[in-house]
Amino acid sequence: MAISRLLIANRGEIALRIHRAAHEMGIETVAVHSTADADAMHVRLADHAVCIGPPAAKDSYLNMAAIISAAEITHADAIHPGYGFLSENAQFADIVEAHGITWIGPKPEHIRTMGDKIEAKRTAGKLGLPLVPGSDGAVSD
Repeated sequence: MAISRLLIANRGEIALRIHRAAHEMGIETVAVHSTADADAMHVRLADHAVCIGPPAAKDSYLNMAAIISAAEITHADAIHPGYGFLSENAQFADIVEAHGITWIGPKPEHIRTMGDKIEAKRTAGKLGLPLVPGSDGAVSD
């Protein structure tokens, strides 16, 4: 599926980089922002912008429902999480996909696997990747 409108679920320099890449590909961008970031560069350069909450990140950039709502009201085809915030949240990736929106990032199951250091090491070992010597599992003391 071709992406025509991308919601960038982040702010600052990472949002600007994603915005620039999207525009080079002919994709419109949607910036989300807190009330404190209403005049930020990533908001001013985006094709569309939606306020998703007050300044505290937990109430805006980490507010999954607000971000999904912003994607729906702007008819975004995809969400790019940038890094930090929700980029390593498998539940958010699942929610994005459940709403029929393309998730730009690792598959939710890969996020879950790599977020568990023991499982990540087991998986890498099964794939034959070199590992740092150490325990084969959790250390109890």
